[in-house]
Amino acid sequence: MNEDTDSRIKTLMEILIVSTRLGLTSFGGPIAHLGYFHEEYVRRRKWMDEAAYADLVALCQFLPGPASSQVGIGIGVVRGGLVGGLVSFLGFTLPSVIALILFALMLNTYGFEDAGWIDGMKVVAVVVVAHAIIGMAQKLTPDLERRTIALGALVITLLWQTAFTQVGVILLAGIIGFILYHNHSTDDGDTVHFPISKRVGYVCLSLFFALFVLLPVLREATSNQWMAMLDSFYRSGALVFGGGHVVLPLLEREFVPTGWMTAQEFLAGYGAAQAVPGPLFTFAAYLDTIISGWQGGLFAVFAIFLPAFLLILGSLPFWNMLRSNPNIKGALTGINAAVVGILISALYNPIWTSSINQTADFVLAAILFSMLVHWKLPPWVVVLAGAAGGTLIAVL
Repeated sequence: MNEDTDSRIKTLMEILIVSTRLGLTSFGGPIAHLGYFHEEYVRRRKWMDEAAYADLVALCQFLPGPASSQVGIGIGVVRGGLVGGLVSFLGFTLPSVIALILFALMLNTYGFEDAGWIDGMKVVAVVVVAHAIIGMAQKLTPDLERRTIALGALVITLLWQTAFTQVGVILLAGIIGFILYHNHSTDDGDTVHFPISKRVGYVCLSLFFALFVLLPVLREATSNQWMAMLDSFYRSGALVFGGGHVVLPLLEREFVPTGWMTAQEFLAGYGAAQAVPGPLFTFAAYLDTIISGWQGGLFAVFAIFLPAFLLILGSLPFWNMLRSNPNIKGALTGINAAVVGILISALYNPIWTSSINQTADFVLAAILFSMLVHWKLPPWVVVLAGAAGGTLIAVL
């Protein structure tokens, strides 16, 4: 084994270990995941600088699909190429996939989503997101104009919560940013190298649209259950804007009215998906395990995440070219400011409103915030402390 091969294996193992640890401890939904990623990949390991991470988040917020998973894939690609992106995805996703498949196989409808330690994890999510927002706001909203854009994004996304509001806000912020900043000099940070050719990017984007059009046709032509599953999960994954929670009504319409499962089975799986760490898209593993066994669960995960892979791999080869263009750079400046407002909006609803329900929850959040920000303790220690604190609050 030569030195280059040995170094590459070590890099991939590092990506796997770090992403798996995040997959085991990242509770709280997609916005919380971005906070965990920021803490681990930007602050601690410095695999990306602040500006590059902010632009990647803006790109993934704009694309349909699970934004946090796409950010994780992008970071893996930066660190270890295409294989690194796949390894990063597997590490972050498999813990929740395995947990939900086991839950479905056991047909256990016990409501462990109401357990005290889960409530503690929700408080941890508040702390992690708040910490991430403070750091990103300092970098991305340094002047009155950008703070105003962030405020507008906050107001709109809180008052008009639809599947397409976030995309509309990002488009509007991009237009405003182009008008205000297209001739404005900003620090782009480091140029990030993505070892993916533009040809691969074109192929991925073409395949995304081709499957989106052809799968419904093949479903009708074959009447095959596996083809129907592939179409349902792929279409659901391709049409989601605004985070993993938006996929739930799409999946409910695909599986409950068609008779593939009862509403009670669907809701039991939804509760389990809320209780495990990692991306909410892994709810698909539970659904198809109920219908087709564990093989179906793995197939569903492949189908629902395939659009996210194709979109992010198709977009990354053109990212540096776009972010270095003065006009695009101005638009991204506005978009990044809007992302801060969107994150604050998500911090309030659903994270804060579903997590801070009593005085004790706020006290726990204050303690955990001090542990993370002032005492500089590792995130996994804060997660364990949150679980213990939530359990203690439930007992008292």
